[in-house]
Amino acid sequence: MSSGPAKIIGIAGGSGSGKTTIVRKISTIVPDFVFVPEDNYYKSADQIPQRRGEGDAALLGAASISNENIAEFNFDHPSAFDTELLYTHLSELKRMQPVDMPQYDFVRNMREATTIRLTPKKLIVFEGIMIFCDPQIRSLIDLKLYVDTPDDIRFIRRLRRDIEERGRTVDSVIRQYLEVVRPGHYQFIEPTKLYADLIVPEGGFNESAIQVLASFMRDIVG
Repeated sequence: MSSGPAKIIGIAGGSGSGKTTIVRKISTIVPDFVFVPEDNYYKSADQIPQRRGEGDAALLGAASISNENIAEFNFDHPSAFDTELLYTHLSELKRMQPVDMPQYDFVRNMREATTIRLTPKKLIVFEGIMIFCDPQIRSLIDLKLYVDTPDDIRFIRRLRRDIEERGRTVDSVIRQYLEVVRPGHYQFIEPTKLYADLIVPEGGFNESAIQVLASFMRDIVG
């Protein structure tokens, strides 16, 4: 095990932009890395204020969340993530210390009781929509990628995923996208493109960008 700190590659971009495809491509080039998805660090919905709440925000229990009212909870805001825990875990992994990563249930919209033990490695791949928003977390990332994909393609991918994998209805996905996801993207995610070291159009289908990334990773793992 290396005595020096690990290196973190951060892959940001809007929902459905193709970040996961890049991670899969990375695994075929350098399979020996730690994968940290930002999605695992969502707060349970009973800790997220309803969008209609003013001042003392109204909170609902996670059990009350359904396809009909999920758009009332703003999962597309930086405050929806457990940023403190995420920073702690990334810092420990960077120091080559193991962590117990939380798991998230996207059907019930709540954190699971079980965790996954992450063993430190030289390379950490950190992926998520808002990983460049917090300056402390951003300072830990050694190479920042932003996956830039047209809105219509991202929406189609999100629609398919939420219906097939998360038990959502078409109407609930569309409503959430128009009322929460799209505004959140332009307010919080799109502006972080400025922090990227490399902007990747079309995600994992951009072979030139993948080759640049591969070179960086090979230097890390030797």
